[in-house]
Amino acid sequence: MGKTVLVTGAGGFIGSHLVELLVHEGHHVRALVRYNGRDDRGQLDRLPTEIQQAVEVHRGDLKDSEAVRKAIQGQEFVFHLGALIAIPYSYINPQDVVQTNVVGTAHVLDACRASSVLERVVLTSTSEVYGTAQSVPIRESHPLRGQSPYAATKIGSDALGESYFRAFGLPVSILRPFNTFGPRQSARAIIPTIISQALTRSKIKLGSLDPRRDLTYVKDTAAGFLAIAFCGQALGRTVNIGRGEDLTIGELVEKIGTILGKSIEVETDAERVRPAASEVGRLLAGTELAQSLWGWRSTFSLDQGLAETIDWVRQNLDLFRVDQYTT
Repeated sequence: MGKTVLVTGAGGFIGSHLVELLVHEGHHVRALVRYNGRDDRGQLDRLPTEIQQAVEVHRGDLKDSEAVRKAIQGQEFVFHLGALIAIPYSYINPQDVVQTNVVGTAHVLDACRASSVLERVVLTSTSEVYGTAQSVPIRESHPLRGQSPYAATKIGSDALGESYFRAFGLPVSILRPFNTFGPRQSARAIIPTIISQALTRSKIKLGSLDPRRDLTYVKDTAAGFLAIAFCGQALGRTVNIGRGEDLTIGELVEKIGTILGKSIEVETDAERVRPAASEVGRLLAGTELAQSLWGWRSTFSLDQGLAETIDWVRQNLDLFRVDQYTT
């Protein structure tokens, strides 16, 4: 039977894909989206009509404990994806990021504690909490290092989840995806930034081309959320998911150029270069734990995911401000 499920951050990139998957799997989905005067529900508005009609939308803010409590009331599963995730924005307004990511997570956990029907809460972590890899592949035992205010807030929210499991017996699992990409992702992220520029000009603007990233297609990430939520052995655990392969940003540009059938020239834009001590040099997922817990494996190759993402960006170029750096 379908479960009653809340997704915070449902209007975001990954959140919208998770909502779509949950509805397809027969669950009763409630979506928490941040209110705005335009009644803009983010990426939920780009889902197929039948999916939108199946979703109950709650409007509110993670910083409002009462709004969070109302959204969680009566839900058996809570997927907490809501967060401010842009690293450059965290340099500009770190307090906003702290209030949303740390205090907001505390509100979610407290509301879940008060629920009489909750079966599982899944918190969303990020590979950014590891900082630059000290050893590869990066396993869950790797030291945590906040190299940006954003990463620090995610370390804090993960620690809150772990403490609520140990102190109060709250049924928490933490999913730690490595870099996710795919349709409906904004130009805040590297892959749509490259694609949207490459589709409209011969020379593109980027920051450093040297960092290495393990890139996971969004449908695989959404499947990881569903798997960890229903995995009994994942209770109280933090679990990585990723493809287990990495490449440099420069190599990624070449790969996208090959798929597009064109040579892409890159110009370094100083505004896009992160502070040297804050740049994460390498992320490569160690996924042995996920493999042992629920048989995790990524099903989409990088080329498959890039091809689908290119098609989507091409069809939605009007959503991208190609001449403007998106923080």
